Amino acid sequence: MTAAPVGTHGSDLPPLVAPGPELTAEQIARYRRQITLAQIGLLGQRRLRAASVLVVGAGGLGTPALQYLAGAGVGTLGIIDDDVVDVTNLHRQVIHGTDRLGVAKVDSAADAVTRLNPEITVHRHRERLAPDRAVELIGGYDLVIDGADNFATRYVVADAGELTGVPVVWGAVLRGHGQVSVFWPGHGALYRDVFPEPPAPGAAPSCAEAGVLGTLPGVLGTIMAAQAIQLITGTGEPLVGRLLLWDEARSASRTLGIEPDPGRAPTLSVQVPAALDPACRTGEPTPEETLDAEQLQSLLDTGPLLVDVREPWEFAAGAVAGAVNVPLDEVLASGAVALPAGDDVILYCQGGARSARALRRLREDWSLREGRLRHLDGGYAAWESRPGS
Repeated sequence: MTAAPVGTHGSDLPPLVAPGPELTAEQIARYRRQITLAQIGLLGQRRLRAASVLVVGAGGLGTPALQYLAGAGVGTLGIIDDDVVDVTNLHRQVIHGTDRLGVAKVDSAADAVTRLNPEITVHRHRERLAPDRAVELIGGYDLVIDGADNFATRYVVADAGELTGVPVVWGAVLRGHGQVSVFWPGHGALYRDVFPEPPAPGAAPSCAEAGVLGTLPGVLGTIMAAQAIQLITGTGEPLVGRLLLWDEARSASRTLGIEPDPGRAPTLSVQVPAALDPACRTGEPTPEETLDAEQLQSLLDTGPLLVDVREPWEFAAGAVAGAVNVPLDEVLASGAVALPAGDDVILYCQGGARSARALRRLREDWSLREGRLRHLDGGYAAWESRPGS
């Protein structure tokens, strides 16, 4: 990342969307408090009504953005997500409810925003954003809200945005910290200028592994919606050429200026970095060292040593029957001697990242033991969602 003086990078940007038709009396009544603002007015509201926004991820960042964009009167919203609502989502993804458990997030979110504003159009894309689909999909919208929770999707969105010229409002959260920026081709730095390479595996754990306070993605997702409104209407000073950093614990923020990398080659196609491709990662669990939930179930009668490397409170909340709890820190510190006796060892955590890290550590001194060393892909979450569970 190249730091630059913080300035008014977004103050002279043109409106992203041309105004749509004149508003009806009912629409003026609905958006009156917003139209009253001098920077919005009737013209700005018509731009919002004419705009189309794709929200990538109906999770912690995407759902507050969806709610506020629907409330603001953005005429067309697209939602792309391949997941279903889980009970662990509800503390932060408040667009969903307990009655929606097991429902596709796309459908749950679309139903909620339609209840909020039935005059908007909602497109449901129940899929993971794939590289071969990204340009076609993103190119069909005026703007993208990137609320993805994984680096592979972020790079796919970034590349497709660069290739199509569609601006990307990007955000990310981890534990108590968040970041937001706007990457608009031709108007300042893009995602690959700021993050040319993804972090090393395990260096940036997911919310499932690291935890997150529910209000944090709510705050950041709302800021992302505000960025979209500014871009659509050509008002304010969006975070183009700037990176907002938010510290939840300290209730503090700062903004860094960011500049394009003059040495970076232009993006010519949508590509996931090799470091994010399991086939290209060094040290990652091999197929021979990996089990899925159904394979684990078929092996339970053979008496493997199941090692849960999560924290004790996670283990107490639910575990695979017969597992022993050896937290990851103990495994990293002591290696194989931290484990009870057993020849066939299967490691698992909540989502698979910590058990993969434990496996890498245990390989170093596995000569001290006999038998196979494997881990459960997808972790306890995959175990709980297996067919027939």
